[in-house]
Amino acid sequence: MKIKCIIVDDEPLAQGVIETYIHDFPVVELVRKCNNAIEALEVLKKEAVQLIFLDIKMPLLSGINMLKSLPAPPCVIFTTAYAQHALEGFELNAVDYLLKPFSFERFVQAVNKACRKIEMEATAAGQANKEQDFIVVKADKKLHKLHFDDIVYFNSIGDYLKIFMKNGKVIISNETLKNIEASLPPRLFIRIHKSYIVAVRAIQYIEGNQVVTEDAALPVGMTYKEQLISRFGPQV
Repeated sequence: MKIKCIIVDDEPLAQGVIETYIHDFPVVELVRKCNNAIEALEVLKKEAVQLIFLDIKMPLLSGINMLKSLPAPPCVIFTTAYAQHALEGFELNAVDYLLKPFSFERFVQAVNKACRKIEMEATAAGQANKEQDFIVVKADKKLHKLHFDDIVYFNSIGDYLKIFMKNGKVIISNETLKNIEASLPPRLFIRIHKSYIVAVRAIQYIEGNQVVTEDAALPVGMTYKEQLISRFGPQV
């Protein structure tokens, strides 16, 4: 699934950074760059846009007021140098709030969240859009497109995250387990420990405080045991 997006920012340098990030991210397709909110409103009348990278401080009309004017807005990721507007942005149901200057890794986190929201809204509306079946993770200076069916489990170790795949491959990323969890469909993955998320289909059986897959026995944290029991039944 390609996410069609626009950039709305009056600073050419900021536009260029976001455009570069979009170019390097396989899920997002840039439709138009807009220099102000008025221009963006005209684009939205003609284009089926699913995501807006929206600056707040702009001439003529602020990003906040632009968003308020839209009766059925697309997903919005605010991109701004002003942290004091964060609360108001989230109150308007923005997907995320990127404080300039932001890294590519932070950009990826925000777009993954937008993908999940777009998917859930499409499902709720009964649309025929195909459900996203992958997540994008940066590791080894590359972007890895990981299909959910190929992931066995995630293991957070210090500042690193190990992703164990069906083919035995292990991908090591500096992504956080918390951000990964926000990008995963709950029906396919379950958190079983502060350091582990496992694919539901990979669980062969549960015994005591362990979840057993084909190749590993993973610990179950006490905080997550009740959720596991409710998911798989009282016999656990």
